[in-house]
Amino acid sequence: MTQVVQESVKMLEMLPESEQEFASQFIKRLVLAWDPDFTKLTPEERKLLEAAEQRVDSGEYVKDSEISW
Repeated sequence: MTQVVQESVKMLEMLPESEQEFASQFIKRLVLAWDPDFTKLTPEERKLLEAAEQRVDSGEYVKDSEISW
């Protein structure tokens, strides 16, 4: 978790529950505006994908159990 996310969570925890719900809905809208069909990768997902691609390129196979279906 980045420093920015940690600070944001601390600030959200200061809010009353009703305002936390409002903030949560706002964040959801921001994420949907940024990636409406959920096709963008987070930096961590990008690393995992690149590692898997390197394994396949080198002749290795990815097991079913290693895939998050």
